[in-house]
Amino acid sequence: MESAEAVLASRLDEQSYQRLKAIRSPQLHEFLARYIEFCNPATVFVNDDSPESMDHIRQAALKNGEEGRLAVAGHTYHFDAFGDQGRDKKNTAILLPAGETLGSAIDTKERVAGYAEVHEILKGIMNGREMYVSFYCLGPADSVFTIPCVQITDSSYVVHNEYLLYRPGYEEFVRRGQADVPLTFYRFVHSQGEVDERKVCKNLDKRRIFIDLYHDTVYSTNTQYGGNSIGLKKLAMRLAILHASKEGWLNEHMLVLGVRGPNGRLTYFSGAYPSMCGKTSTAMLEGESMVGDDIVYIRNVDGAARVVNAERGMFGIIQGINPKDDPLLWKALNRPNEIIFSNVLVKEDGGVHWIDKGGDLPLKGINHSGDWYRGKTDANGQPIRASHPNARFTLSLKSLDTVDPMLDDPAGIKVGAMVYGGRDSDTWVPVEEAFDWTHGIITKGAILESETTAATLGQEGVREINPMANIDFLSVTVGKYIQMNLDFAIGLKKAPLIFSVNYFLRGRDGGWLNERNDKAVWYKWMELRVHGDAQAIDTPTGRIPLYADLKRLFAKTISKDYTETDYVNQFTIRIPENLAKIERVTKFYTTRVTDSPMIFFDVLEEQRKRLIEYREKYGDYPDPEVLGGL
Repeated sequence: MESAEAVLASRLDEQSYQRLKAIRSPQLHEFLARYIEFCNPATVFVNDDSPESMDHIRQAALKNGEEGRLAVAGHTYHFDAFGDQGRDKKNTAILLPAGETLGSAIDTKERVAGYAEVHEILKGIMNGREMYVSFYCLGPADSVFTIPCVQITDSSYVVHNEYLLYRPGYEEFVRRGQADVPLTFYRFVHSQGEVDERKVCKNLDKRRIFIDLYHDTVYSTNTQYGGNSIGLKKLAMRLAILHASKEGWLNEHMLVLGVRGPNGRLTYFSGAYPSMCGKTSTAMLEGESMVGDDIVYIRNVDGAARVVNAERGMFGIIQGINPKDDPLLWKALNRPNEIIFSNVLVKEDGGVHWIDKGGDLPLKGINHSGDWYRGKTDANGQPIRASHPNARFTLSLKSLDTVDPMLDDPAGIKVGAMVYGGRDSDTWVPVEEAFDWTHGIITKGAILESETTAATLGQEGVREINPMANIDFLSVTVGKYIQMNLDFAIGLKKAPLIFSVNYFLRGRDGGWLNERNDKAVWYKWMELRVHGDAQAIDTPTGRIPLYADLKRLFAKTISKDYTETDYVNQFTIRIPENLAKIERVTKFYTTRVTDSPMIFFDVLEEQRKRLIEYREKYGDYPDPEVLGGL
């Protein structure tokens, strides 16, 4: 076999070759040479993050049809294939040596067989296409948080997304390549495979997303959907979580938000929510300071929990965004800016429409199904909506008016509290504080439940247990992951407080008990609690607010009259539902998780006993008035 240098010299033009030579890393050169030979692209373009490089990518996406221009300057659109608009859990697996397992809750595949399977698909897959080689930093550059990454792909759309989502990494690779130690980095190999006349993937039966933990490599084939193809997002989390488990830090599926308190105080929160549960809208609360909406790294730095956004952009769900409920995001999405819209409806005038955007539904347009018109149905006779429920937008956080100036601070940001929330119609109150770190990790994070949504392929509306909103992205056993979180507080001078929130609580008549903007108040109350500036009532499941505090905060924060009836309906403790939840999660952790920490069951049992004690004293549904909240 030819040497790596010989392959690169023969397959790259002079400019791309010199860009790679500037990175002194035999490991990098060998990796790239191998996959250039294996995937066999017609040409190879090495992206050095210069304006000229990114203009090449943008123009390629338009020329090859992966993107199209919209009427607003800088706006483009992209469609994924019908059936390729969500994360493919069925064909996503972690590759492990024979005999190893992560438990039944995490999908794995024997490494030798999986490696052979994906490489059979990859062989020659880029024939006739251009390969793009790009470099990125997960986390701020030149920091204890930095993880260098290299991506190869034949999709200019994927590279365009990554340019908006991640910090540039070429100079970081050049800098690290000068060191005497081998350069370590994550590797991502992606190909969209064969495409049809609409430039969408044809061979979805060969869609594979495999994560090789032992070589820090992700393989993704025959898919364009960002959650499957943008390797640095959730796929990279599998690599990082394993490293975090060995090194004592956390990689979480969380937003980061700075909440303004009295006298100009700014308190930072991290928050874990499954997809389509309000995470992005929370991250963009009006008047607050946004750091990120999806993936974070948390480290103990000199005794303080400090956090960074692993990304610098948003790959956000667009359904439901409207000017009333999301004014900041609406403003960003409707002005000249660099934005990629995926799987929305493209109107005849070059505008876009999405579900619950507001305004009249267009008569026709084009979407992921091709030419669309009102009343169009799929092969099974089911209506095709104008926009896919998991339609997305990609933009840089720098385009948002509320982006926090510390977004790229290499030292990270001190965390005051961590929040967990999912889709829960009948159990959790809207906001509640855990008694302590251990109680919070177990009863707020580890037993987080949520109904499935369109962000994942498959049936919607199924209630699933989703520890820390992160189960889909774990690369260690669930029990070990919980223990990682429990242990993280060891050595902290002051552990962050832990809260739960629930934006989806319903009354006995089935109606919503929360309005979308109420979340702003829950965060204002939590901010006060972090600093001891508000009282709380102890309940069997945690601490809840006093009515007087909430009434004042509702009036001041969102100019809403908050009534005693609202308070009683929202903060009544639903003991039968809470007990049923404990039964569900206990079954899950005894049947699907083989290494649950014993303290997990001890804490749940203590909570169960408190709930029974309260039921004997107050009945099934004690309202906050009898507990002293009014």
